[in-house]
Amino acid sequence: MGLSIFPVIEHLPDFVKEQLLVDNTYQSEFARNYDLSWQAVQKGYIGNLPTYKSFERVSLYDNYHFIRKNFHPIWVFYVLLIRIFSLHNPFNEVRYWYRSRPITRVFVVNKSINYEGWDEYDSSLIKQSPKVSVVIPTLNRYNYLKDVLKDLEQQDYTNFEVIIVDQSDAFNLEFYKDFKLNINVTHQKEKALWLARNTAIKKSKGDFIALSEDDVRIQPDWITNHLKCLDFFDAQVSAGVFYPEGQQIPKERSFFAIASQFATGNAMLYKHVFKAVGLFDRQFEKQRMGDGEFGMRVYLDGIKSVSNPFASCIDVKAATGGLREMGSWDAFRPSTFFAPRPIPSVLYYFRRYYGNHAAKLALLRTIPLSILPYQFKKNKPLLVIGVLLTIVILPIVFYQVVKSWRIASKKINEGPIVDVLI
Repeated sequence: MGLSIFPVIEHLPDFVKEQLLVDNTYQSEFARNYDLSWQAVQKGYIGNLPTYKSFERVSLYDNYHFIRKNFHPIWVFYVLLIRIFSLHNPFNEVRYWYRSRPITRVFVVNKSINYEGWDEYDSSLIKQSPKVSVVIPTLNRYNYLKDVLKDLEQQDYTNFEVIIVDQSDAFNLEFYKDFKLNINVTHQKEKALWLARNTAIKKSKGDFIALSEDDVRIQPDWITNHLKCLDFFDAQVSAGVFYPEGQQIPKERSFFAIASQFATGNAMLYKHVFKAVGLFDRQFEKQRMGDGEFGMRVYLDGIKSVSNPFASCIDVKAATGGLREMGSWDAFRPSTFFAPRPIPSVLYYFRRYYGNHAAKLALLRTIPLSILPYQFKKNKPLLVIGVLLTIVILPIVFYQVVKSWRIASKKINEGPIVDVLI
């Protein structure tokens, strides 16, 4: 697509280069520079410097060198298998996979890039006090919604409205009268998450849209830190960080960086971004990855999005209500034995943006790992068992994948269902 977030290494400022480690064991200078550029992004480089628009071909050894250095050995072996199954020369693949064995994994994020001035930054944007519209769709979660609304009452930034699209079965308008907030409530009878968010954005009066959910907890400076991030980095999107209740922000998300994802549960963006790229695609209704697809459109439009750890929120992970009641909560694990695997919207997304060939390769990587339940997804020994189980029940898995592929094909033929914000 001609787009890249990886800075051309020659243009990086000295204070960034000083925090990178040159790896002279690569065979080519191109590979060494690409490795440095990768390090810069992983450490949190954010800037407007020239980026690589294309990449020179490097040796097979350098490719295996890079993935051994940056990924778990099981993924290196997985890449070997995928390359062989993709009809690359198996002798060369095994040869360079074997030769690269001495390369050990390096955890790049031992120290992130420090952006001096953040703590004392006096934001002119906050001084202007623009109106912010906080968007929250909700479904059968009044007990959880109550907590996040109480958090919003405690915000140190006051010029905001809260727009709630309530799809609850027992809609209770009286519930909202207990809060000291500027709340605009819409009762939506159809259980449709992306319709709810689109409706709220259309009703919004603010120049900024803050996206939240009904089962999160936020800090009193949540709005302030989103606005401050947009101003400090001259960005259009501030992508907040989630972390599970009872835990801490993951180390790899604990510093500013170019956002690697867009999550509608915690983000703030200029309203004009929706005018530029459109609202959420309703092809993802009752399914997954609608926010990821929107994030892809933002990326392809060249809009700067920054991962912001200071506007973090706790993910309560409510066991009832929300998308769990609408349809598919898990993107890769079907709700019934003969349901599509993965959820068709996942294939719709992958095929639309990466093509059929890349989607098939992605299936080889994700499907075997999805056989076991969600709670075991980080248990590597059990994941290996999942791969073996895939072979045992291959006819059923094949049926699930074919079914998903066919439904995704219908979605692709229909095209995106994206409204334009006027």
